[in-house]
Amino acid sequence: MKLKIHKTEEEVLIRRCRKQDDQAQKDVYDKYASKMLAICIRYIKEPDQAEDVMISAFMKVFDRIDQFKGEGSFEGWIRRIMVNESLTYIRRNKGMYLEVDIEYADREPDYSTLSTHLEAEDLLNLIQQLPIGYRTVFNLYAVEGYSHKEIAEQLEISENTSKSQLSRARTLLQKQLLNAEKTLQKKIK
Repeated sequence: MKLKIHKTEEEVLIRRCRKQDDQAQKDVYDKYASKMLAICIRYIKEPDQAEDVMISAFMKVFDRIDQFKGEGSFEGWIRRIMVNESLTYIRRNKGMYLEVDIEYADREPDYSTLSTHLEAEDLLNLIQQLPIGYRTVFNLYAVEGYSHKEIAEQLEISENTSKSQLSRARTLLQKQLLNAEKTLQKKIK
């Protein structure tokens, strides 16, 4: 008795994309575009430029689809290409070495107050306000889970620069959270 192996819809799409099937490519794009645009926007503030980067990254996905070996998720593989394409864009078009003097937060934010009033979208907006170097390192470390060594290699900076940028990003975010907390408390009163 032979076992029938059923191919998933995703495996069929990947196989069709490898054959340069336009409809399959459109289906992959339609399935993942909104998630991938959100990833690009985390790195690139301007929506039009983030969309251009996403489209360029999708072109790479389709050009390099033979490199996907089925190890790990297809979405994760696409995500990595989006992040890499965003980083390439930043290196080409923006200065990564922004050094901004920041005052250290004099107290920790009251996270319990913030958690009930601050939405995820608000937090993403605060992250978007960070200088590009801080935002990039913060996203790579805190969101994507890269190590400082991996970040250093990706951005062609030292590990210490990565650590410094992350520390400064956290400090600035704390300051922004404190300001958000003060604003919320004024509204509550």
